[in-house]
Amino acid sequence: MNRSFATSEVPGTRFADVRWVAETGSTNRDLLAAAAEGVPEGLVLVADHQTAGRGRLDRAWIAPAGASLLVSALLRPVVGPENLFLLTLACGLGAVDAVDEVAGVRPGLKWPNDLVVADGPLADRKLAGILAESHVVNGRVDAVVVGMGLNLDWPAELPEELAATAASVNHLTGESVDREDVLVAWLRHYDRHLNAITTESERAEFLDEVRAASATLGRDVRVERSDGFFEGRAIAIADDGQLLVDCDGNVGVVAVTVGDIVHARLLG
Repeated sequence: MNRSFATSEVPGTRFADVRWVAETGSTNRDLLAAAAEGVPEGLVLVADHQTAGRGRLDRAWIAPAGASLLVSALLRPVVGPENLFLLTLACGLGAVDAVDEVAGVRPGLKWPNDLVVADGPLADRKLAGILAESHVVNGRVDAVVVGMGLNLDWPAELPEELAATAASVNHLTGESVDREDVLVAWLRHYDRHLNAITTESERAEFLDEVRAASATLGRDVRVERSDGFFEGRAIAIADDGQLLVDCDGNVGVVAVTVGDIVHARLLG
């Protein structure tokens, strides 16, 4: 792909229209507007810099220009509303695969929407955040925009507010990581995983890959929802992709489809 062109594509995938801009407010907002105009599935927007990037729970996403892969993809999902969260899982697993392929390090997948450092002195620090937003028409999900901010080439010293919680792939490799290489690899892997979640047999294999990449399984977690939170141990990812959390007391095992997962601090 060549950024000197307004549009390009990733052959063999659904992503037939890839656009790269120097700056925008939010790639997600731009593609939600495109979805409302009837633009077909497969439009991808990448920005060098976002002035109004957001994460889950409307948190700001801060990234120096050119330091992160800031990208959104427009999908017209064929899965039902109860399975839309699988689009986020597929995005995250695709990013794990892409970083592994391009940079030679394999992040952990924090269910369902973050990449974190898997091990070592920076273990559990955030490498990427994913935000999926729906365009709804007459009560039906007409399109989903999945956006990701993936830290690839940050300065050695992070801003004070991120220094204890975030990391960048180049901090793990000791060298710069090419955003275009990661973008193309991610789109190829994401397309493969999106295909997998549409059939029962391939979905089972996909979920096995999610479990293998998981940085959440076996951890004590807090599940934050709009109506409150609860705590427990993440014991499994079910065959439908939900996270199973074993809570103490009379609550038992809770199946989580939507929620912000906070890992308990690593010991040692």
